[in-house]
Amino acid sequence: MSEMKCFKCGTCCIAPDISTLNKPIGVRCKFLTPDNLCSIYERRPQVCRDYQPDEICLLIQGLPEEERVRKFLQIYGLEDELDG
Repeated sequence: MSEMKCFKCGTCCIAPDISTLNKPIGVRCKFLTPDNLCSIYERRPQVCRDYQPDEICLLIQGLPEEERVRKFLQIYGLEDELDG
């Protein structure tokens, strides 16, 4: 199977928590630029380096940002954590 190309939607930098960056669930990473690129790409933490686009990216492609984030959290069973 070939490697999937990133859609640069930013969802993986918004929906999940990234504890190494003190980023809570559902909050846009402070290092994510307005065009959904990582401003610290060359020195991003390992958890970010290890993330690979997958079939979830295909499922949420084309949805508005808020809907993408909600769907991502729903797929991973994390939507309750967003509500507190």
